Amino acid sequence: MFVKTFGSAIQGIDALTITIEVSVEKHGVKFYLVGLPDNAVKESQQRIETAIKHIGFKMPRFRLVVNMAPADIKKAGAAYDLPIAVGIIIASEQSPCQLDLSKFMMMGELSLDGTIQPIKGALPMAMQAKEEGFEGLIVPAQNAREAALVEGFSIYGVTHLQQVIDFLANPATLHAMPAIQLEDHLFQGVTDINNDFNEVKGQQQIKRAMEIAAAGGHNIILIGPPGAGKTMLAKRFPSILPPFTLWEALETTKIHSVAGKLQKESGLLTRRPFRSPHHSISDAALVGGGSLPQPGEISLAHNGVLFLDELPEFKRSVLEVMRQPMEERKVTISRAKSAVDFPANFMLIASMNPCPCGYYNHPQRSCSCPPGVVAKYLNKISGPLLDRIDLHIEVTPVNLSALVEHGAEEEKSDNIRRRVVNARNLQGNRYKDTPGVHCNAQVNGRLLNEHCRLSGSSTVLLRNAMEKLQLSARAFDRILKVSRTIADLEQSRDIETHHLAEAIQYRSLDRENWGRGFRDAAP
Repeated sequence: MFVKTFGSAIQGIDALTITIEVSVEKHGVKFYLVGLPDNAVKESQQRIETAIKHIGFKMPRFRLVVNMAPADIKKAGAAYDLPIAVGIIIASEQSPCQLDLSKFMMMGELSLDGTIQPIKGALPMAMQAKEEGFEGLIVPAQNAREAALVEGFSIYGVTHLQQVIDFLANPATLHAMPAIQLEDHLFQGVTDINNDFNEVKGQQQIKRAMEIAAAGGHNIILIGPPGAGKTMLAKRFPSILPPFTLWEALETTKIHSVAGKLQKESGLLTRRPFRSPHHSISDAALVGGGSLPQPGEISLAHNGVLFLDELPEFKRSVLEVMRQPMEERKVTISRAKSAVDFPANFMLIASMNPCPCGYYNHPQRSCSCPPGVVAKYLNKISGPLLDRIDLHIEVTPVNLSALVEHGAEEEKSDNIRRRVVNARNLQGNRYKDTPGVHCNAQVNGRLLNEHCRLSGSSTVLLRNAMEKLQLSARAFDRILKVSRTIADLEQSRDIETHHLAEAIQYRSLDRENWGRGFRDAAP
């Protein structure tokens, strides 16, 4: 007998339908599994045979051919166990099937006792199945809530192979998951914040810069001595970010689903991701890669924050591979036979010490670094990378009096986030007719000229700053974007001179000025 079941393969963050054809013939005794399977798929024969026997059926002792189409796409992982096992049982006529198998997609890894283990990528599989007209998707129970984020589509969560066989024989034995109201979950992550800006004493200028960065989606670098509060401030940055839109939440959840980073039985991601990789990370782990490309840290930080602590300690090659994704807001992983795109629209927060000992330009302590070491340390960060960071902030230590005295209470993250949300709403309305542009940091070309126009006095101010600080053309654009964000925070239609002046001061650590200053003053 010949039977078709349907599964799914993940390519990048999207799914591709796989047709699994099972033919049981009365002559011959060999088992054939074809269609470019990897080792994990080839090993499925032993898992499937044992699981089938455990629920009281027999593995056919005839010629058994399993074909996975399209045959030119590599099939990877153990998630094909379930559709292959179901195909074998139905094709060998050991159990009746009352449902049309062509209307259902199924995926799951089998244990030897028939238990179904969780899989990666259930959300994009459900999206693709609905788009192609399938009526339902059968997945492990741990992935059912994730897959049920797709509205108007039936998701069946199962824990055992026997459940699936019973469902196919009698559809009344299993019910689809109830629909999930996505909008009810979006603000959950905003209110559940552990770190608040009111816990940070002083540092008003730094808080102001981080508010601007959050309002416009800008990259920011913090430079200062150990203990000045760089990491503390960075970890509180998510508390002032605007809540996910529904589209952002689904797209981010999709990436984490493919990477297998969602917690068991979890659904929609409600918090913007905050990724903080160690400085020993490899190039592939940061941007993505592997023989079967997987998303890296910059994609896992999509629609959220990538925090690189102690930036000069990262390998130079690791930092340089970020340059193109920071501009394109996506990363393309190319292989001999294919290329996949992973979204990478993240906000970069970087922090670093001004020198190896950490105390260059410290108000109380002297730097102990030998001559030339400071410049060598700073040269680990290339000019092109620094050019792509919008705000350069020097963090100075907080006075002891500010730490111990009980003065006015610091502003809470809720208040700051409210201003950020207002500015983002203004930008959303401004760029609503431009696909892919949602905040000022994403603006380029024509939009930059249209929405960042300067008055005559502002133009003179910017020209003088460009000449004095020896800024690049990219830095010019970034200053305009930041000044547009500052104006948005004040709900101003035009960019005023004081908006531009504040934006210029955030380029005070630009490479030409910064590197030369440290070389001249190095002890």
